[in-house]
Amino acid sequence: MNQEKAGQFPFTRGIYSNMYKDRLWTMRQYAGFTTAEKSNKRYRYLLDQGVTGLSVAFDLPTQIGYDSDHAMALGEVGKVGVPISTSEDMIRLFKDIPLESVSTSMTINATAAILLALYIITGEKQGVSTQNLKGTIQNDILKEYIARGTYIYPPEPSMRIVTDIFDFCSNHVPNWNTISISGYHIREAGSTAAQELAFTLADGIAYVQAAIDKGLDVNRFGKRLSFFFNSHNDFLTEVAKFRAARRMWAHIMKDRFGATEEKALMCRFHTQTGGSTLAAHQIDNNVVRTTVQAMSAVLGGTQSLHTNSRDEALALPSDDAVKLALRTQQIIANESGITEHPDPFGGSYVVEGLTDQLETEAKAIIADIDKMGGAVVAIEKGWVQSKIARSAYEYQAQVDSGDQVIVGVNKYTSDEMEETDLLSIDSSAVEDQIKRVTDFKTKRNNDHVQNRLNGLKTAADTAENLMPVIIECVKHDCTLGEISDSLRSVFGEYIPNF
Repeated sequence: MNQEKAGQFPFTRGIYSNMYKDRLWTMRQYAGFTTAEKSNKRYRYLLDQGVTGLSVAFDLPTQIGYDSDHAMALGEVGKVGVPISTSEDMIRLFKDIPLESVSTSMTINATAAILLALYIITGEKQGVSTQNLKGTIQNDILKEYIARGTYIYPPEPSMRIVTDIFDFCSNHVPNWNTISISGYHIREAGSTAAQELAFTLADGIAYVQAAIDKGLDVNRFGKRLSFFFNSHNDFLTEVAKFRAARRMWAHIMKDRFGATEEKALMCRFHTQTGGSTLAAHQIDNNVVRTTVQAMSAVLGGTQSLHTNSRDEALALPSDDAVKLALRTQQIIANESGITEHPDPFGGSYVVEGLTDQLETEAKAIIADIDKMGGAVVAIEKGWVQSKIARSAYEYQAQVDSGDQVIVGVNKYTSDEMEETDLLSIDSSAVEDQIKRVTDFKTKRNNDHVQNRLNGLKTAADTAENLMPVIIECVKHDCTLGEISDSLRSVFGEYIPNF
């Protein structure tokens, strides 16, 4: 039996020696509604219920760089998250939430630099310095090309923005996780567990190499890298996947990039239970699915966890549903007893074997990606996307044939109608949001705005770090859409060529 202990390189058994005996994982619940005010209400409700970190969902226009009043935003404002176009939106979002004492995760990628700038000035309004801000921006643009599609710019300038954030935060926002390298959406798109592991770490390799090429110190920025994994229903495989991820990343950072600082070798990760596993039929079954998935995340050693709500296959989660999802985490933490033991499955013949198997499979995929020239090249060729599409097709074929049982969907079904209270989008709230943005643009000094946007365009044409310039734009009332459009005029937009 392997004598490796938790807290020891390569961290297969956990990144801390006592794991949850010393500190529980951060309990987050992902949320964002039609307006900043409604989202703020949900965040304060969650904090009252015991969440230990916030997780912000943004609407589609915000994700792809359009203000709420833009023609391209029509019909999408506030649908899948909160719309944030202006500094006033962000200030309302965090009203009465002390940013010095809460960790905030933001699921934002192409516009991550802008949202971080907005968060920084919101902290300043509260009297909180950048030194004391804690949280994460997803900032993983490569998986957008692979799985989600909320990209704006081509890969090269997108990677430049990512590494600008690494550099800026290393010097000014030291407690901020500058990227959450995400396998979650890769898995949601249909990948296998081994593919999720391989493609996520391959993306991580690309980010680290880009930062090193920029002249950044791997031991410094490497400490603030984090990951984001999915947790599906194959319980033991998921536990093994998390263990393999830590071991692989530790060796990648040490052997491939020469990192020596212990924290730079650690694979710290957030986990979300599998959204694609939720069923619209017999939705109470989703509580059980989420519990199984949450247990695998905890037994696999996650640092942060979101548990999906029972009604998320149908609508934005209700207060009662999100409370039950949070209680699921709290029961695991306080009643199950598994937090008393770091890596409880360590030494298990099955789990150790699965850990080795997943590592072997993932290494082979990463080797193929390396031969092509790295993750960016593999993505631009469509190779990664084609592999995921094939896996998704094969899985769906198994569901359709009944070989893969989905309880309540293709077996043990019922014709009974289920009644549940669902949240809906308030159209008047959308209209109010649009009016607020237009009013904001009317009352500001538009000459100052244009001067800052021109300065941003000039900086984008050089090698200057864009983060300080974007912060100045935000301070002078430039909107998210205007900043994004200024960068579009320099960088262009990404159009897949496959």
